[in-house]
Formats: sequence, C-alpha cells, structure tokens
Amino acid sequence: MYLSKRVTFDTIPFSPCRFVNDVPPVSTAKANAPRLQREVGLVGAIFLGLGSIIGTGIFVSVGIAAGAAGPAVLLAIPLAALLATCNGLSSAQLAAAHPVSGGTYEYGYRWLHPCLGFLAGWMFVAAKSASAATAALGFSGYLLHLLQIDAPAWRLPISLLIVLLVTAAVLTGMRRSNLANAILVTTTLLALLLLIVIALPTALASSARFVPMFSPVTADRSSTFGLIQAVALMFVAYTGYGRIATLGEEVENPRRTIPLAIIVTLFIAMAFYWLIGLVAVGVLGADQLASATLSQGAPLEVVAGQVGGAPLAIVLALGATTAMAGVLLNLVLGLSRVVLAMGRRRDLPAIFGQLNAAQTTPTAAVQLVAAIVMGLVLIGDVKTTWSFSAFTVLIYYALTNLAALRLTRKQRLYPAVFAWIGLAICLLLPFWVDAAVWQWGLLLIAAGLIWHFLAQQITSRRRRS
Repeated sequence: MYLSKRVTFDTIPFSPCRFVNDVPPVSTAKANAPRLQREVGLVGAIFLGLGSIIGTGIFVSVGIAAGAAGPAVLLAIPLAALLATCNGLSSAQLAAAHPVSGGTYEYGYRWLHPCLGFLAGWMFVAAKSASAATAALGFSGYLLHLLQIDAPAWRLPISLLIVLLVTAAVLTGMRRSNLANAILVTTTLLALLLLIVIALPTALASSARFVPMFSPVTADRSSTFGLIQAVALMFVAYTGYGRIATLGEEVENPRRTIPLAIIVTLFIAMAFYWLIGLVAVGVLGADQLASATLSQGAPLEVVAGQVGGAPLAIVLALGATTAMAGVLLNLVLGLSRVVLAMGRRRDLPAIFGQLNAAQTTPTAAVQLVAAIVMGLVLIGDVKTTWSFSAFTVLIYYALTNLAALRLTRKQRLYPAVFAWIGLAICLLLPFWVDAAVWQWGLLLIAAGLIWHFLAQQITSRRRRS
C-alpha cells in the first residue's frame, strides 16, 4: 500500500506484512498519552548500559562460550563486540531520531511495518526475559557461594525472591532505580578490577592453557562451528546497550546522549570482557571454566579462589551478586518500557500501556515482566535460557538494522554500511545455537505473528462496531 501522506493506522484496515514505501507509519497511541519524565543524563545512561552488560555475560556467558570455542573465546569476545558496535550504531541513530520508550518495537512501526514492529517487541520480550532469568539464576549461584551454603535446592527459591525484590525497586521509579544501579555497577567494576590485577600474572604465565587455541574437532562439531557459536553467545552479553535506547523517552538530550552513551558503554564493556576472559582461561583452562559454569554457576569465583584464596573469592562473589542484581534491574526496566509501548498500541491489553498516578512507572507492565521472568526461572538451566536469548535477540537486532536502513540521509548519523553488516550477521548467527533452541524460536515467531493477526482483527471489529 502506497501512502502519499501521513495517516494513522486507525484509518486503514490490517493487512499482511507490507512495507510502506513513502512516509513511515505513526503510532496508534493517543498523541496526548502520558509520557515518562526525562531524568537520565549521560553518566546515568552509561551506567544503565554497563549495568546491563557487565553482569550475566561476564560472570556466566564467558564460561559457556569457552565450552563452545575453547581458548578461541578470546577471539569471539572482540568479534562479538564488533557486531554489537554495528548494531549499536543502528540503535543509536534510530533512538536519536525517535526518542521514545520501546526501542526497535517503535522503530519497526515507524520505519517498517506493524507486523515487523510487533515482531521486534515480541522478540525483545522473549530474549530479555530469558536473559533476566539467567541473571536471577546466576545471582542465586554466586550468593550461595558467597554464604558458603552447599544447597543447590535453594537456587530456584532465591532466584524467584531476587526477581520480586528487583521488581519492587523498579516500581519506585526511574530516579531511585538509577541510583541503585549506579551503586551496584560501581561495586561490580571494583571487584572485577581487583580480580584482573591479581590474576593477570598467573594467566600470562600459563601459556599452555591457550594451546591449542581452537577446540578439538569432533564428529558433530568443527572448530569453526564452535567459534561462531561462541560469537553468537557473546553477542547477547553486549546487547545490554539496547537498554539505553529502550529508555529513550526518559533520556535528557537524546540525540546527543544516546549515541555517545552506547559507544562509550560498548568500549568499556569489551575491555572488561576480554581481560576477564584472558584471566579466566589462563587460570582454569577453557574446559574447567566451562564445567564450573554449568555445574556451579559461579566460574569466576573459582578463578578468584585459585589465585587469591578465600578473601578474593568472597570479594568476587559479592561483585557477582551485585552485577546479577544490576542486570536484572536493568532488564526489568527495559522490558517494562517495551511492554508499555506495546500496551499503548494495543498489541498487548491496554492496561499495560498505563502509567501510575505520578507518571513515573508503568506498574502493570513491570508486574507482567516479573511474572514472565519468574516463569522462565523455573527452567533452572542457564545454558538453555542464555542460548534462547541469543536466538531471539539476534532476530530483534536484525530488525533494528533493517529499520536503520530506512532512515533518510538527514536522519542518518553513521554510514549505512554498518547497518548492512549488522543485518547480514544477525541473520546468520541465530542458527548457530543449538538446533532445539532455534526451532523453538521459530515456533515463537509464528505464535507471535498469529497473536498479532488475531489482535488486529479484534481491534478492527471493535472500531467498526
């Protein structure tokens, strides 16, 4: 359908996915709908990004990726960072051009088509809910180690409890959530820096740990497969920068703040990831690192215990628990803002598009996110939840890059080649995770599109009546 002038989707019937070739569609949400307050500056945005990245990925996914690629995880970390940078530049210029809550869900509606916009929101909720469940499980693993309690049965109850506590914090509003996040991130970074300083000499003296660089070839897995799978798994760890974009409605001076915050966040995160990967593989070896991740959920505490004894292990466990809590807090924040945007457009029930009386928190959206995350926590397997997150988030960022390619020359801040690279890789990597994961992911996409079709039909009938 070709539109010669701007219209709203209230005026046209729902149709299967087609691109709008001229002017991007606008929101069906009311123009005067209550908006969240702009309370996040540059430093706060960077801390939000770091709080989302320096957490589950650095404490859990490095070990999972080492199991896939061996010492070549040290190659996967910067490769994933390059991919994340391409996607980050796309997210940055989209958020600068359209600074509202919802991230690629909103960009898909504005520059692509309602089907693709909805799909982006659907994938984001699935991906980041799985990441949040992984963070909650990681938190309980490190907390039990910190308290020296050998009781695996307590992991699920503690994971569910931290989801409830973080949800309560998010419900207090952005300003207090941002302060809590800054404290958590600072504690985490100090603990990681201490580990790097103490463990680096041991890691550099253990050159045998890095040979051979690639995992041995097996009957069903090549070294190339392992490396690419590790890149896909590590990419998910970096995508916390997207939290800055999804909070676009609450960021001050978004056209300047959002791009700068995303770039700075990615640079700092990559440095920490690579150094932690170096010391973890150098001290334990890739196989033992992967084994500690899957069996104990606290691999870096094992590293700390070997190079610094019990005192360093305790400090590291404390940093890990604050990191996991920070990631969980940021994920619930970002997820609730996407659910808010979907509720405003009636892609979810309208109650999820409402704010509290002070217009600082989408209460119903936060509560829905908490319920979804708690359901995924019950899976109890960090590898499954993280791999599922990898597939769904790559589809989400493929749509981000596609939307960035639709920007006009005036709106574009960076060359289109970055979006093309990001799009190509995001379409390739999802199918390098375990087959069962991407097959379930495809079923989730189909279910989402069916839901969207039915929701649009119901909405259309109500309007006619």
